[in-house]
Amino acid sequence: MPLNFAMSLMSVAEFLAWAALGFFFWKKGLHRRFPAMHAYLVLRVTSMPALLGLLYLQAQPSHYQTILFPMYFFAYWAVYIASAVMLYFITVEVFRSVLSSFSGLMKLGTIAFRWAALISVIVSLATVSYKHPGVSMIPEVAFGLMRSVSILELCLLGFLCFSMNALRLSARDLSFGIALGFGLMSANDFVVGTLLAGNSSLTSPLQFVNESLVLVSLGIWVSYFALPEPVRKPITIPANSTIYRWNEIAAALGHGTQVAVYQPANGSFLSDVEKVVDKVLTRNLQSGESKSEA
Repeated sequence: MPLNFAMSLMSVAEFLAWAALGFFFWKKGLHRRFPAMHAYLVLRVTSMPALLGLLYLQAQPSHYQTILFPMYFFAYWAVYIASAVMLYFITVEVFRSVLSSFSGLMKLGTIAFRWAALISVIVSLATVSYKHPGVSMIPEVAFGLMRSVSILELCLLGFLCFSMNALRLSARDLSFGIALGFGLMSANDFVVGTLLAGNSSLTSPLQFVNESLVLVSLGIWVSYFALPEPVRKPITIPANSTIYRWNEIAAALGHGTQVAVYQPANGSFLSDVEKVVDKVLTRNLQSGESKSEA
């Protein structure tokens, strides 16, 4: 089978996979739980046929080449940049969904996510060459934004893999499935994308590998969205567990509570913070009891 014909079939298969994914997503009403993912799916399902059509037309001998190529160029990179922006909101969305039972960690983690995203964007855009400003800068800026988001996606997947037991997170949870698919796509972009940097041909064998990994990621998502998700049970965590105490510490931070506590010189920093939180919780409890007695 010629490689270009195989790539055409794989492109059609990718669109069908996106369409199937959107069908299961909307059928289960997940757009209310993951609105950013919903917007991303709408963008992919609607833009892919248009981009494939423009790509096919501009590849044919025609008098309209001077019009078709700019149309495809600007449409492709506009969708690419919009996807990068949406992927950031999806990572935050998945992170908040996973930590929904830990309000303190969710709030503090969301702030950390925003700062990490800002720093990553600044570092990525700093590598862009601004010597020749113009249209040629669009792909460099787009790649920089996508690279920043890909780093966040890989960090999110790594965080979920290491903290699944502590968070009581099931491997069949949709949040983990979304993170797994995006993590695989990000790894694909980093590895295969680097190898493709010197070969932009759409019929390159590396393009075949790249498209294959994209189809694998979509297959993972279709499986997650098609199969019933296990019902999340209320999380019961002992008060002396580490994650519970860290959640209380994160919830206490930023509330302006001032507590002066004498600390011995040999006490560790974490134990010092935990003692401060214990003092705050005890004082709040005593205050609530005195108000109820009054």
